[in-house]
Amino acid sequence: MIDGGFRTPEELQAALGERIRKLRLSRNMDQLAIAGKAGISEKALRNLEAGRGSTVETLLRTLKALDSLQGIEMLAPDVTVDPLALLHSPKPPQRVRRSRTQKKGGK
Repeated sequence: MIDGGFRTPEELQAALGERIRKLRLSRNMDQLAIAGKAGISEKALRNLEAGRGSTVETLLRTLKALDSLQGIEMLAPDVTVDPLALLHSPKPPQRVRRSRTQKKGGK
C-alpha cells in the first residue's frame, strides 16, 4: 500500500478501499452480505471501497466482518520501552518540551 513516496490522504483512502474490495472478493462475498454482517449500510461499504471517505467505525466493522482484524495493531503500535534509555532517564517524559525560540515565535 505504501510505495515509499508521499501520498495524499485521498490516494491512501483509494488504495485502502481497493485492498478491502479485493479482500471481500477473495472471500467470495458481495457488498450486501458484508454490509449486513458488519451492521453498516451498503452505501457506506461502497464509499469505503471507492475511497470516498469513511469513518473509522465503518472500517473496523468491515474488517471484523471480513475476519481481518489481525493487522490493526500495526496502525498504532504500542510504545516499547528501551531498557538502555531507562538507565539514562529516571522517569519517562510527561510533556512535550519546546525550545525557547518556538515559544516566542508562536510556532
